[in-house]
Amino acid sequence: MRVLIKGAGVAGLTVAHELSIRGADVTVLDPCANFDQAASWLAGGMLAPWCERENADEAVLKRGLDAADRWGEILPGEVVRNGTLVVASTRDQNELKRFAARTTCYRWVDENEIAVLEPALAGRFRNGLFFAEEAHLDPRRVLPGLKARLLAHGVAFVAADVCEDDFPEIIDCTGASRIGHTCDLRGVRGEMLYLHTEEITLARPIRLLHPRVPVYIVPRDNGLFMVGATMIETDFDGPITARSLMELLNAAYALHPAFAEATLVETGAGIRPAFPDNFPRVTREGKTTSLNGLYRHGFLLAPAMAVDVVDLVFPEVSDQRSPRCA
Repeated sequence: MRVLIKGAGVAGLTVAHELSIRGADVTVLDPCANFDQAASWLAGGMLAPWCERENADEAVLKRGLDAADRWGEILPGEVVRNGTLVVASTRDQNELKRFAARTTCYRWVDENEIAVLEPALAGRFRNGLFFAEEAHLDPRRVLPGLKARLLAHGVAFVAADVCEDDFPEIIDCTGASRIGHTCDLRGVRGEMLYLHTEEITLARPIRLLHPRVPVYIVPRDNGLFMVGATMIETDFDGPITARSLMELLNAAYALHPAFAEATLVETGAGIRPAFPDNFPRVTREGKTTSLNGLYRHGFLLAPAMAVDVVDLVFPEVSDQRSPRCA
């Protein structure tokens, strides 16, 4: 069966992967030559279902439980299984307790254990929460890597000049471009930045809690750190604001003062498509199946949601997996 996928962000690529392993003839329509226009390019890449449960519904946890395993099968070697560390300043200890009360699958760690997990943070935080089962990946490695793998398996990527009538099945994964066209779909602005420093080494994503601006810092290779991300209820797609830049930089400095000497390599802002319940939807109309509304859970939920999409196209083949930890 010939299938056209519109969009080559994390949703489109995971759907293409699922279709290709089920034997479909897949074409991906992507007008951009690279990924810098995709919201996925700005993502943290955290596979953190229990941390996300703190402010998300149970459905996000359940569908994201095996995200690390799924990504490990899609691109072996790209998933880092070092867990997530959640910390807060002494004055924000109530935020840490509130976070703990809203989720599971963690253990409390004291100052000494934090120093063992992250020597760079020794003496900086009295206690924290360690989510040992969580993982992360680098979207800027995964997206090109998955595209290369799909190309090697015969998936075609085209920029234009596609006749939709030639395809019996179309899958729309165009994300925020559907705002204003898809009922109830709204935009949530996310802003981030990249810092570079050789003075700090982190082994895992660190979430720093604050009552107003909680942030995360995710280590990349070669001294790079991704700092994010704001969640602003607007579909304004302009550059990062001065306020957000200051807040993210202040948070990085609060985690470790050495970030004050880091170089600011990149800033970015993008629109996350979201439905009112902040959970993605798979819908079908005629020969078109749509996957949208991944919100801030793109890499966490995309592999599982891709299976839902393809089950509509190939219902005779089901995906069955056992969750790791509830």
